[in-house]
Amino acid sequence: MGKPMKNLIQQISFWTIIATSTIALTTAQNMHGEGPSDGLKRKIRNVLFIVSDDLKASALGCYGNKVCRTPNIDKLAREGMLFNRAYCQGMACAPSRKSFMFSRYLDTKGTNLGEHFKNNGWYTARVGKIYHMRVPGDIIAGTNGLDIESSWTERFNSPGREAHTPGDYACLNLNIFTRELEGRESTAMPNRMFVSVSYQGDGSDQPDHQTASKAMELLKEHKDESFFLAVGLIRPHYPNVAPKQYFQNYRWQDMSLPDGIENDIEDIPKLGRPATMNSNNPIGKYPDNQKRMWAAYYATVTYMDEQVGRIIDELERLKLRESTAIVFLSDHGYHLGEHTFWQKSNLHEEVVRVPLIVSVPGIQPGKTNAITELVDIYPSLAELAGLKVPAEVQGNSFVPVLRNPSVSVKTGALSFHRGIALREDQFALMRYSDGSKELYDMKKDPLQLTNLAANAAHAADLEKMQKRLRDRVRQEKISIKLAPSK
Repeated sequence: MGKPMKNLIQQISFWTIIATSTIALTTAQNMHGEGPSDGLKRKIRNVLFIVSDDLKASALGCYGNKVCRTPNIDKLAREGMLFNRAYCQGMACAPSRKSFMFSRYLDTKGTNLGEHFKNNGWYTARVGKIYHMRVPGDIIAGTNGLDIESSWTERFNSPGREAHTPGDYACLNLNIFTRELEGRESTAMPNRMFVSVSYQGDGSDQPDHQTASKAMELLKEHKDESFFLAVGLIRPHYPNVAPKQYFQNYRWQDMSLPDGIENDIEDIPKLGRPATMNSNNPIGKYPDNQKRMWAAYYATVTYMDEQVGRIIDELERLKLRESTAIVFLSDHGYHLGEHTFWQKSNLHEEVVRVPLIVSVPGIQPGKTNAITELVDIYPSLAELAGLKVPAEVQGNSFVPVLRNPSVSVKTGALSFHRGIALREDQFALMRYSDGSKELYDMKKDPLQLTNLAANAAHAADLEKMQKRLRDRVRQEKISIKLAPSK
């Protein structure tokens, strides 16, 4: 071989080695959260998935609340994307959680979110309540509830005494205040949703503190591998149990009740009303105890917020923030006397609208008014992780919204309970299984005080929304029968 040819071959070999090394280095950087500054141009390596229970969006500072203290969730919102108009699909714990874990509106067809990541080689773990657990029943027993084992490499429960925690107990709809442990409303008892317990302690004995501590332990153990860590916090779900110092933040005398509107619910159909209202429950007789309900709810929101902060602080201490997508959400909202309604299981805004905050390395912080559904979380995380989205998934990835908060990936959100609701930019429509309906102009009437369904001036708006609802049901191939309108 001549000398010129030998030199050429040596030069080619040299540059081949340089190119190969550069590619290998770039790949390694991307896997470990380094490299390009735009996190959406590389795959995320980890997911921290935090779910609160019964948390209404309007209780959080980042959603405009001026009373409840949520510094850690507010900080996460400043660092990520806050979705102003995120909506759940199920109006109670079990249907909502199945829906976002499978990205299905009404069934559990296909591979669930945790299982999908596990099948692709990720470590997946559940700590606390992700699928439905009875609160307080499964929490007291330390059992798995309706958890789906195939979702997880490992799973961990966080037991607690709940209403049986020694301290100042109140059953507010029965106007009972005591420190006695006997006779407390607990699992499957009819007044358990009006129970609070304020007690002396640092909170480390409570389920959410245990869940946060275990999550921090798992972050440390699995920091060198790809993980999907699902953390289920049960507060502010009843019973509202927290150390006394959290209750002291919120004097009940300082709480404001929702404005009472005369004849507010007369234009709401029977199927549009929840099971518990001021008119059919003793809580309606005790305005001061209604204020105590708000105080107890806020106390446990602040306690839950502190656990969120502990987990994210540990993520940052381990230098995992730049490789981890963080998602914070609630399964559904909650009523605390709005429209004289209590709890959940209805299609009004306080229940269907939920907090959703997504922090992804490299994204610009911001807020978006794009209408989003919780079924959209699954395909979004799969895309961010570079995983194929299963065909059975019904949600749409909101990654385009993370890139540009002014865009939308859908025009409306569907929710289901005794019928179906469609929430669009201007109007919210509820169609119930008996054919009754509600229609609200959300721009003029965000509190949903005036049902326009029977208003002749809005007949065209009603028909337009009903057509869009029918089209959407057909488009999504949702198996639900819409009764004739009445």
